[in-house]
Amino acid sequence: MVRMTIEMPEGALAALHKDPQGFAQELRLAAAVKWYELRLVSQGRAAEIAGLPRSEFLDALGRFGVSPFQYGADELLAEAGLE
Repeated sequence: MVRMTIEMPEGALAALHKDPQGFAQELRLAAAVKWYELRLVSQGRAAEIAGLPRSEFLDALGRFGVSPFQYGADELLAEAGLE
């Protein structure tokens, strides 16, 4: 595993009511969710980045308002040959 160090204003931790460890976990999760939403990583890879089992990552997607499906309605219809 790669260890990274970043500098954050103290107010960032206070805004989320997190200690440094909790803030780091939330930051990993937020990055994983966003990268998944942008279709840069798969669900499995995003869960790994977030440090969560896939089932818990799927629950987290709901908390962030992100669909667990990477296909939109138009894409599903096209895939099914209905468009």
